[in-house]
Amino acid sequence: MQARDLMLGFLERGRRYLWTDAFAVCNLLGLHRATGETQLRLLALELVDKVHHTLGRDRDGNWLPGASEAHPTRGGLRIGKPLPERRPDEPPDERLEWERDGQYFHYLTRWIHALDEVWCETRDPKFQTWARELAVTAHRAFCTGDRMYWKLSVDLSRPLVASMGQHDPLDGLVTCMQLQASPGSPSVAHAIADFAALLGHTRLATRDPLGLGGLLVAAYRLDRLAVPGDTLCDTLIAASRDGLREFQELAEPAGERLAFRELGLAIGLAAVSRMGRVPASPLGDAIVRFWLEPANHRVATWTDHLDINEVMLATSLAPEGYLGIR
Repeated sequence: MQARDLMLGFLERGRRYLWTDAFAVCNLLGLHRATGETQLRLLALELVDKVHHTLGRDRDGNWLPGASEAHPTRGGLRIGKPLPERRPDEPPDERLEWERDGQYFHYLTRWIHALDEVWCETRDPKFQTWARELAVTAHRAFCTGDRMYWKLSVDLSRPLVASMGQHDPLDGLVTCMQLQASPGSPSVAHAIADFAALLGHTRLATRDPLGLGGLLVAAYRLDRLAVPGDTLCDTLIAASRDGLREFQELAEPAGERLAFRELGLAIGLAAVSRMGRVPASPLGDAIVRFWLEPANHRVATWTDHLDINEVMLATSLAPEGYLGIR
């Protein structure tokens, strides 16, 4: 199975990077459910432990402020980028910032989702507690009144990039609504209210394929939650339509495309196709076929982002794990 082989190759390389690890945990659980292979479930649980003991600690191996062995997510989780974060006395460098460590809100929401999926799979309450504790920490650190920070320092004490991610309020709202669908503590009700207020002032429409995929996955999760009277699902689908019509990158050669961003769109299209309310689109299948071609794996845009490209391709091939069992 291609998705399985991609995931095992990713695990062998052993690089800890929060976004890819979150998708990997979900993929391994989904493949376990599809195949009955117990080892895949064990690998998912081992990966959760590795992430907490690597990215829940600073680069010197100390737990992040507030975190501990029993509560590994209370200090948030590092991105896992190769360079240390920018020092307080160091001037910003937009190019270098992409390679520097810190914490991203939208990475934390992906890990919250992964922990929630582990809880759904195992029914071990510690995973639900860890997911909620991370949600509370992320909300407290990243939300500041009428805005959110895009990137914070490893210890969450200062902003590294003060601008707000376009879909961060949406990520926070849907992720916390997902947690709130099951009883547990600590409460995320206050976070839900704040994210909903921020979302009311947020422009959702985008032409970015990864952003479009995120809108569609969020719509799918809201549809599954079936909150009475909620119209946000329809709003998200409507917001994605213009971007989908204008998406033209499929005409470009592989060396001028970013696989993981396109594959994020393919995952979103796979999600809404399961809702039965959105017409099936051949675009997602075309994206996956393109990035399955071995010739397209020889370009720098593939090899320079190998881990995230392979994990997102595996998710596109077997999206059930990431889309969840709720």
